[in-house]
Amino acid sequence: MKTKFVLTACAAALMASTASAKDIEMQAIFPQTLPLLGKPAWDISAKVEQLTAGGVKLDVKNPGEIVATGEVWDAVSTGAVESSWYSIGFAEGVIPSAPLFTTFPFGPDVKEYAAWWYYGGGHELWSEITEEKYNIKTIHCGTLVPEASGWFREEIKSPEDLKGKKMRFFGLGASVMGKLGVEAQSMGLADTMSALNTGAIDSAELGFPFLDNMVGMYEHADHYYLPGWHQQTSFLSVIFNLDTWNDLSDQERAIIETACEAQVLRTMAEGEAVQLEALRELQEEHGVNVHQWSDEMLGAFESAWTEVVAEKAAADADFKRAWDSITAFRDSYAQWKEIGYLK
Repeated sequence: MKTKFVLTACAAALMASTASAKDIEMQAIFPQTLPLLGKPAWDISAKVEQLTAGGVKLDVKNPGEIVATGEVWDAVSTGAVESSWYSIGFAEGVIPSAPLFTTFPFGPDVKEYAAWWYYGGGHELWSEITEEKYNIKTIHCGTLVPEASGWFREEIKSPEDLKGKKMRFFGLGASVMGKLGVEAQSMGLADTMSALNTGAIDSAELGFPFLDNMVGMYEHADHYYLPGWHQQTSFLSVIFNLDTWNDLSDQERAIIETACEAQVLRTMAEGEAVQLEALRELQEEHGVNVHQWSDEMLGAFESAWTEVVAEKAAADADFKRAWDSITAFRDSYAQWKEIGYLK
C-alpha cells in the first residue's frame, strides 16, 4: 500500500511538472547545420531544458520556418514570435546603433567588448534603447572569432582596386566599403553563393576560415584577405519578447542568463580552436592565396570608418550615445591593455 502511494505521488508530481512546462518558440536566424553560428541555438536549448528539469523548453526553428530573417526583430517585438537566436546587428534598419552592440569596424577584442557589455554600461544602454520601445529583452549568448575581410578573384593591391567591385558585405563595414567605391550588398549565405555563381557579385565577405572552408568559398575566388577589420568580435544573442521573459520565474531567468554566459566562453574557445586546420586546408589543399592587408589598405579602411561614424552619430542620437559610451570605455581601458598584456 505504501509503495503504491509513493508511486502514485511521483506520477502526480511528474504530470504536474509536465503540465507546467513552458514551451517557448524560438526562431533562429542561422541554421542548425552551421557550427558556431547556428548550432549554439540548439545547444542552449538543450542546456536550459536540462537545468530547469524540463521546466523551460526553447523550441528552436530553422530560418524561415516561422518568419523570414528580416522580419524576426518585429515579430519578437510584437510577440508573434516569442524569442529568437539572433545577431542584433540585423536590427540596424530599425535601430541604427544596433551594430555597436554586436560588432563594428576596428572594434575591440572579445575581452574588451565583454568588459564594456557586462561592466561598462553596454548592456544597460542597449536595454534603455530597446526594452521599453520595442518590448525586447536581449542576452548575449555566443561570440565569434574575427572574420576574414573578404574573398576576391583578383589580388587587391591598393584602394583603387576596390572601385566598382560588387561585394557581399555585412553591417557597418558595408558603409565603409561604399566610401571606397564598392557596391556593397547585404545577403544571407545561400544568396551569397548563388550571386557568386551567377556573377551578380564578384567578391564577398562571409565568415571566418572554418566557415568559409566548410561552405566552399574557395570554389569562387582564391584571394583571401585578413584581418577582418570590420568584425574583430561578434556577439550572438537570444532575444525574448519582454512579456514572455517576464512570465518566467526569477530562477528560470537566472538559469537562461547563466547558461548564456557560459556559452559565450565555450563558443569563444571553440571558435579559436577550429580555425587552425581550416586555414591549413584552404592553403595546402585548395590553393588559396591568404593575404594580410597592407598598412595602406588598413589606413584607407580606417579613414573611411571615421567618416561613417561621424555621419551615423550626427544622424541618430542613440548611435552617438552608444559610440560615446564605448569610445570612453576603450580610452580608459587602453592603459591596462598597454601595460597588462604582452605584445
